[in-house]
Amino acid sequence: MITLSSVTKRYASDVAIGPVDLEVPAGGITALIGPNGAGKSTLLTIVGRLLGMDAGAVEIAGLDVARTRSADLARVVAVLRQENHLVTRLTVRQLVGFGRFPHSRGRLTAHDEEVVSRSVDFLDLGALEGRYLDELSGGQRQRAYVAMVLAQDTEVVLLDEPLNNLDMAHSVQMMQLLRRMTTELGRTVVVVLHDVNFAGHYADHVVALKDGLVRYTGTPAEVIRAEVLTDVFDTPVDVVDGPRGRLAVYY
Repeated sequence: MITLSSVTKRYASDVAIGPVDLEVPAGGITALIGPNGAGKSTLLTIVGRLLGMDAGAVEIAGLDVARTRSADLARVVAVLRQENHLVTRLTVRQLVGFGRFPHSRGRLTAHDEEVVSRSVDFLDLGALEGRYLDELSGGQRQRAYVAMVLAQDTEVVLLDEPLNNLDMAHSVQMMQLLRRMTTELGRTVVVVLHDVNFAGHYADHVVALKDGLVRYTGTPAEVIRAEVLTDVFDTPVDVVDGPRGRLAVYY
């Protein structure tokens, strides 16, 4: 479980995150949704200790994020930021191997190589593992980064907009892979999503933010509702029940 207690981050007198009190359950997919500037990515990076907080506390699996040694925290939580700009020319397998750094410190053992191979196969990248990143499509490259995070072999995985710049088919493929990550590997996945319909269809738990605060939290049935989304996004939203879940319709 991830617990946030009175988490606050201030950028200016009129720009702030929190205070946020939130419990993210262990297991499954938790989706963070909300308009641009709501604080979704900021909150995720605070949880992953890529950004400091001004007040409050975050615990992951009982570890105080602010006080835990980096080496120990990296064995519990893996983070994939939205901006991935590796300038070195790497192959897919080399990139995925970086995920083992908290365990190998850069010297891959036979066990590390086995974990890398499993991660490559899980993301269906076996035929591409010798290719360079700049030779891949956007969807293939994004899967390679997720494979790197998976290879870190952590209980918790934090993903900031993994569907960014993906077309519909690749977005569906990515969400299906994240679902498998929770059901087959037992990971807890926290993901920032712009499309509320992906949250409604694939997430087990949804957190809706607005103006740096958690406005709503619950199951998709509790959060993906017309009155909730209309309030969060400041635009009229209808929600209809489809054959595979609830769908939000904007007009």
